[in-house]
Amino acid sequence: MVGIVIIGAQWGDEGKGKITDYFASKADMVVRFQGGNNAGHTVVVGDKTFKFHLLPSGAIQGKEIIIGNGVVIDPKVLLKELQNLASHGIKPRLKISGAAHVILPFHREWDGIEEQLKGKAAAGTTRRGIGPVYTDKIARYGIRMNDLLHKEILEQKLELLLSIKNKILELFNGAKFDKNTILSEYLTYGQQLKEYITDTVGYINQALDAKKKILFEGAQGTLLGIDHGVYPVCTSSNTTAGGACTGTGVAPTKITKIIGIVKAYLSRVGTGPVVTELTDEIGDWIRKKGHEYGTTTGRPRRVGWLDLFAVKYAHIINNFDGIVLTKLDVLGGLDKIKICTDYILDGKQLPIMPTDPYVLVKCQPKYIEVEGWPDYSEDEWTEIAKTGYEALPKAMIEYIQKIEEYLRVPVILVSIGAERNQTIEIKSVFD
Repeated sequence: MVGIVIIGAQWGDEGKGKITDYFASKADMVVRFQGGNNAGHTVVVGDKTFKFHLLPSGAIQGKEIIIGNGVVIDPKVLLKELQNLASHGIKPRLKISGAAHVILPFHREWDGIEEQLKGKAAAGTTRRGIGPVYTDKIARYGIRMNDLLHKEILEQKLELLLSIKNKILELFNGAKFDKNTILSEYLTYGQQLKEYITDTVGYINQALDAKKKILFEGAQGTLLGIDHGVYPVCTSSNTTAGGACTGTGVAPTKITKIIGIVKAYLSRVGTGPVVTELTDEIGDWIRKKGHEYGTTTGRPRRVGWLDLFAVKYAHIINNFDGIVLTKLDVLGGLDKIKICTDYILDGKQLPIMPTDPYVLVKCQPKYIEVEGWPDYSEDEWTEIAKTGYEALPKAMIEYIQKIEEYLRVPVILVSIGAERNQTIEIKSVFD
């Protein structure tokens, strides 16, 4: 069997969408295992750009795609993505876990209220209702995709939820949601998605037992995980390799390889300390050149130098078998490039990255400085990719080698542009 987990090794937005799409060409199935439409994956194919928030990135490769039980689903957003693919003549081979929880209108409303009430302590959420629906899941009164197929069950659950939610919402902003309106809308969603809703646990495990090649696609990045990220300025699900197991029903022993996606620099959306953040002209230059604006929100991302000390922490949590480096082309044109190798706190070098934000904010980065490489046009980067790894600028190869030496993990693929053909595979992920 081949079960490969693809994990963001930083703060998300590392280019997992492109890389999953690239690997999907040789896979049989792509499974999304956590998060909701607060995530965004962009895939560029020729002159077409596809932006996914819920559908796995393998959708346009014609592969089987699965939305696992660990994902929270806004049916309206999902249907819009399906309609967008249909406009391009694509009908995905999709299956949706009936155990995946559903985002409802009051979740979005409460998400906004919570962020306002938190004030300076706000997590910087996308206000898509992700956190509140995970809260209901843990509280054991959430609504799942299966429930959208049964009127009596959905009505009973809505009565319970609204008896609680409306009291809270009325207290803060006078909002009150009508049960029958939501019932009618979500029963319609259920009928529209009925053909896709099934038991995905059995299906995925049968595929693995049949020696299918399966990619498990995560959203966000390790440092945003609810348990092992920088809490509380994080997301509401487990973004790590362990989350692939709980979010799909696949045993850890069936995961055969874990791949970390690392951007050649750092970016982050949301609040909280970022040790290597650049707030100067270089930061502005990287943001503009790298088009660092959220796929889901359009918000400008915070950027900084590559933080290998943080990536090493992600490696500890996930135990990467290989690293994929993305957006190396963006740094082209800089004379010098910095890499953070350690954190200093009160004059002492730390053994591991702290995830307590009150400690993290006091940390100072320790850098090494390396030579930069020339900038090239899109066509030139494409030609370099065609030629292969040895055609990369010498300084870029040295940059890659320093990352490998520091992490003691091989770089198996590098991306030097958004297009599929701007990718250099050093070692096959399926070897």
